Amino acid sequence: MLAHRGVAVNSPIEAMAVLQLARAQAASGDKTTARKSYQDFLSLWKQADPDLTVLQQAKAEYDHLRD
Repeated sequence: MLAHRGVAVNSPIEAMAVLQLARAQAASGDKTTARKSYQDFLSLWKQADPDLTVLQQAKAEYDHLRD
């Protein structure tokens, strides 16, 4: 899906795939690439409701990587 972004453009599925990619990269220890993927996710969801649990979790995970 991420290799063919036009398939799910502007879809929550695309954003969730980016988030899961970021989580996988972080789990594998690739912090630099994970930070970029988290930034991509947060950019996709920049206008989302800030009270969404998944958005709050992603921000916390991203902040943890920046330490």
